[in-house]
Amino acid sequence: MLSFLNIFFFLFHTAFTLFNVVGWMVAKTRKLHLITMALTAFSWFVLGIWYGWGYCFCTDWHWQVREALGHHDHSTSYIHFLILKLTGADLNTRLVDAGTALVFTTSLIASLWVNRTLLYRKR
Repeated sequence: MLSFLNIFFFLFHTAFTLFNVVGWMVAKTRKLHLITMALTAFSWFVLGIWYGWGYCFCTDWHWQVREALGHHDHSTSYIHFLILKLTGADLNTRLVDAGTALVFTTSLIASLWVNRTLLYRKR
């Protein structure tokens, strides 16, 4: 079961992350994109008050599964972990965190912009 959960989290969390980056670009997914961005922001900034800024419950659950499987990853973020596992590149964590924040902010602004524009067109 743990091996299944490990693969599930790799696939789901990576797809969720990629959707957060590009989901605003497709008209049919823009409302869902706002929801996933809000969930991400809630996890990072609200739950982050108690668990540490940038806390992600999905990452936390994945780490628990991986630890139970005997994997002891040293990444401080899921994006750093993905880059390391997919490319072997152990980038500076501050650089990865800054890039993640920049991409998240850019995607959020783009999403808010296109959703606002669509709302005004409907009126």
